[in-house]
Amino acid sequence: MAVNMREPIESGCPDGFQYMHPTSIKNFGQWKYHTHPRPGVLMHEAYSGDRLYTVKCGTQRILDVFTLRTLCDIGDEYADGHIHFTIRSLPEFLVDDEAKVEPLIKALEDAGFIVGGTRNSVAMISHTQGWLHCDIPGTDASGVVKSMMDELIDEFRECNMPNRVHLTTSCCQINCGGQGDIAINVQHTKPPRINHDLVANVCERPSVVARCPVAAIRPAMVNGKNSLEVDEKKCICCGACFPPCPPMQINDAEHSKLAIWVGGNHSNARGKPTFHKLVASGIPNNPPRWPEANAIVKRILKEYKEGARDWERINEWVERIGWPRFFEVTNLPFTKYHIDNWRGSRARLNSSTHIRF
Repeated sequence: MAVNMREPIESGCPDGFQYMHPTSIKNFGQWKYHTHPRPGVLMHEAYSGDRLYTVKCGTQRILDVFTLRTLCDIGDEYADGHIHFTIRSLPEFLVDDEAKVEPLIKALEDAGFIVGGTRNSVAMISHTQGWLHCDIPGTDASGVVKSMMDELIDEFRECNMPNRVHLTTSCCQINCGGQGDIAINVQHTKPPRINHDLVANVCERPSVVARCPVAAIRPAMVNGKNSLEVDEKKCICCGACFPPCPPMQINDAEHSKLAIWVGGNHSNARGKPTFHKLVASGIPNNPPRWPEANAIVKRILKEYKEGARDWERINEWVERIGWPRFFEVTNLPFTKYHIDNWRGSRARLNSSTHIRF
């Protein structure tokens, strides 16, 4: 008997139930508790007594067709085809029989994948698109992730951190500035260089002027051609002008750097959400392995792992020991750029879920 498929709609997500595991559908909203049998595996038990096991593994983040087919083949053979991907492009395989868990893990590891990323581990780094897809990247966020996770793979595989650690990377400062326990973001340090010969033919100048958040761009005539000019005293080097006007080149091999921020937390489970704070700037944007950024992140994680109490997130650890002590133990230089003295911050940027003025 043919099954009538749901008619497509013009907006919104497709019906998720058609892709869910039968045990998930049967016990929807009726889960009793979950446990953590081993790193990379979660067991959920429903009030009905049904159990569902989730096995998570790591990938290189940007997935090629061969890798996707390999993962799907493993899912077909060992998980009855039930596989989904997280926002960090990590596959999660769902099985309803404990006897299927170990064969599934062995198949993944034999294929070169690492099982882990649960509980108090270093989660897979979330990132923006970088050079592969984005039109305004100052760095390759996905490349930073690959090189950094190669260094942190043991912390992904094991659960040895005081609490969960979320890392993020961002390839620009205006669209996808990542916030996490540790965030690696691009940092432009010079105003854009303008190719005046191309502006009139490529750019809609009013849109570019309106795009600047600090009103540093204005129309100009250069060599008899309509163009733009930048007030460098106002420019904050954000790169917002580059997408609508590529001749305003902001990326620079020498002057586009990386910066590391620490202490961001979106959750309000045990305390208010927190903004991350700048702890290192001017780090060389040095592909393909970014050794300088990796070394700083590993140093911060080492001190956090050794000095934090059980279940302290990084922001809670820093708040307890204080920022002076943080810079001391991580051996990071403290400069004038770390001072939080922005007059418009309004009680430290209203960093709680309750807006106040």
